[in-house]
Amino acid sequence: MRKSTLVATLLALALLTSAAPVQPSNAANAEKGIAVQLNGNPIRLAVAPRLVGSTLMIPLRDISESLGVSISWDDGRQTVTAAKGDRTIRLTVGSKEALRGNAAVQLEEGPLLENGTLLVPLRFFSESYDFNVYWDGLNQTVSIVDADKSLPTVGSLERMQELLRDSPAASSYRSMAKTMVTMDSAATESKAVASVPAAAGSSGAGANGAGAGAPSYSGTNVQVEGVDEADVIKTDGTYIYQVNRDRVIVSQAYPAESMSVVSTVYWADPNFNPREIYVDEKQLVVIGNTYYSEKGQSVQPAPAVQPMGPDTAVSSKIAIWPGPRGRSATKAIVYELGDRTNLKPVREAELEGSYISSRKVGDSLYIVANKGINYRIMPLNGKSQPDPASIETPSYRDSAAGDAYIKIGFEDIRYFPKSVEPNYLLVGGISLSQPDQKMQVTSYLGSGQFVYASQNNLYVTVNEYEPAVPPADAAEPASGQGRDAVGKIMLPRPTPMDSNSVIYKFAMNNGLVQYAGRGKVPGHPLNQFSMDESNGNFRIATTSGEIWRNDEYTSKNNLYVLNDAMSITGKIENIAPGERIYSVRYAGNRAYMVTFKNVDPLFVIDLKDPAAPSILGQLKIPGYSDYLHPYDENHIIGFGKDTVEVTSKSSTPGAETTAYYQGMKLAMFDVTDVANPKELFKETIGDRGTDSELLRNHKALLFSKEKNLLAFPVSVAEMKSPSPSTDPSREIMRYGEFTFQGAYVYQLDLTKGFQLRGKITHLSDGDIKKAGRSWYGSDKNIERLLYIGDTLYTSSQSMIKANDLKDLHEIGALTLPPWTPKKP
Repeated sequence: MRKSTLVATLLALALLTSAAPVQPSNAANAEKGIAVQLNGNPIRLAVAPRLVGSTLMIPLRDISESLGVSISWDDGRQTVTAAKGDRTIRLTVGSKEALRGNAAVQLEEGPLLENGTLLVPLRFFSESYDFNVYWDGLNQTVSIVDADKSLPTVGSLERMQELLRDSPAASSYRSMAKTMVTMDSAATESKAVASVPAAAGSSGAGANGAGAGAPSYSGTNVQVEGVDEADVIKTDGTYIYQVNRDRVIVSQAYPAESMSVVSTVYWADPNFNPREIYVDEKQLVVIGNTYYSEKGQSVQPAPAVQPMGPDTAVSSKIAIWPGPRGRSATKAIVYELGDRTNLKPVREAELEGSYISSRKVGDSLYIVANKGINYRIMPLNGKSQPDPASIETPSYRDSAAGDAYIKIGFEDIRYFPKSVEPNYLLVGGISLSQPDQKMQVTSYLGSGQFVYASQNNLYVTVNEYEPAVPPADAAEPASGQGRDAVGKIMLPRPTPMDSNSVIYKFAMNNGLVQYAGRGKVPGHPLNQFSMDESNGNFRIATTSGEIWRNDEYTSKNNLYVLNDAMSITGKIENIAPGERIYSVRYAGNRAYMVTFKNVDPLFVIDLKDPAAPSILGQLKIPGYSDYLHPYDENHIIGFGKDTVEVTSKSSTPGAETTAYYQGMKLAMFDVTDVANPKELFKETIGDRGTDSELLRNHKALLFSKEKNLLAFPVSVAEMKSPSPSTDPSREIMRYGEFTFQGAYVYQLDLTKGFQLRGKITHLSDGDIKKAGRSWYGSDKNIERLLYIGDTLYTSSQSMIKANDLKDLHEIGALTLPPWTPKKP
């Protein structure tokens, strides 16, 4: 039976230290009413719910019938007994003491009998029968959900302390604290503490949206068709919208011969820093981070880890160190795309915490953020009580409901069992086309690492770590130092850890998010491309173990298939032991996985039968691919680095080989014969030191099979002079000198492969001459490419350049307004 604490405040709206007091909208409630749902379906109530104090009272007969609870009434004692299975509760009219089984529970408000209708506390009644209750303050909606279809709630500060104290993350905090402070308060409180240093789209034709007769245009290179991802630049076919430092610049780009800047978008919040944007036919959405001081004034963020100093308090049982003096928030600002010379915000929404990711499906926007818990006080022995002010609950705001912030209470914070961390994960959903529907926010005790979204579901992964259990036949680890078979000294190795990925599934529908299940697989994913959804099945590729180990805990790679209920139905484990995953891509009933240590094995995996995935074939070639992009059903493009293997000159048996990366590598893989995939074409750019954002961010790729176009930004390093050394291995390890930054533009087909059509740069000859051996983050570095009709556009922080796609001759260049730093 799930334990429950004292009935928590259901509708309590509290103060936020940086905001004005939040007042419950009782007038609005009276006019609109509070909606009650059970597993997503509305409950019909004979009498409207009533807010008594901070407790929501609901008609007993309606709630009991909905939850399948039988009731009996003792008229003489004015007592009702409710039972379901082996669970029984007893409530008496006017009494704040109830019985749950034989245990007495103190209520904040007792049952009411009015006009023959008995009203009972909703949360107490529902939680007594394993239903979780959630409150959506902005939309005035109460959701009752089966416990097996939802996550448990924290409920109280005491329960929060218990969860954090028992979590692995808290153990690491305690260990860190013990190394930083002396626990003898009598000896240390009068002394200064020694200072500890602080821790340092597949592009395709879009709909004509901005102006009559606008041609087709490219979109952001996204993972899932129909699921847009935010980026630093977007176009609607006529205008280009670009995040440019602490502003958004709107430029009329079509026609290219008359490009001009039409407006520069700033905001009233001086500490709002834009990160990414969305654009559709009607709206521009800018997403970024902002900061608030305790008095509500914007301030610069404090360091993520605070140093210990003379003002750090120390006690015998708890370590206290100051946290940040301000709060960070993820903010979305929505602009109506009317007069682009004077864009005005029509809506703002905020989630307290740092921005993780977002997705946009149609008119629905979903934002994910992490808020760290300010651990000014960390319990070390389980007996100490935390300062309530040191464990803050998250807040959110939607200007569609007013300027007030809503603070989420402990009773509405869910937690991930076995994945508790001193952090809150917040998921916010907004219907951009329905301003009357306020942002829905759910909060979870724990953190999210990677986010994947299909058109219907959002998946968030959370890592779990625990000491590995050795196999039954494994030898006992040797103590101290020993020697291996060739006499080399072996140092003691760290305790191996088992890593697991817990995947939380959330259903998305018109801006609303509902928890839909939990799955768990061994290992951890590389990024969002490790995950995929197809025909109701969720697929995830993971790496477990450590690549540097050579025992049974060495790295292994896996692929798991989970059904709609998030249970594993099929798997392949122990792929390429000793290597790790570098890239994954799914295409229908196939998965392509690249692992690497010294060579690049490309695995082709059959996923047609979810219960029996299998490896169809593999190809081993030098180099590796950081990103895979589908070309067609039987061909896939890899972007990564070329490598050269060097064998150690040691005369001992089993000499190791090491792979050194070289220039950027493009490869076209032919998987027509799935049992024998082959590298059909290969292209290498530059030498060691060549780099591209595409290797870390898929949004940097511009690809159109229809236009025979493949382009991306790249910084090229090349060997300009021969090596002074005669040792070939030293030549392999040499870095080239900077020669180019800009965009490489290719045409690509299955007959001739990669054909470089040309290069585009925003650097002048003088910039190149002044560069020296290396280059830096210049405001002339090309960041993204896009096309409108037959014109290719390249963008940097200082310029937008237009080139004809037919022969790449320059049509025009638009110099962007110079940037000046914000005034303090």
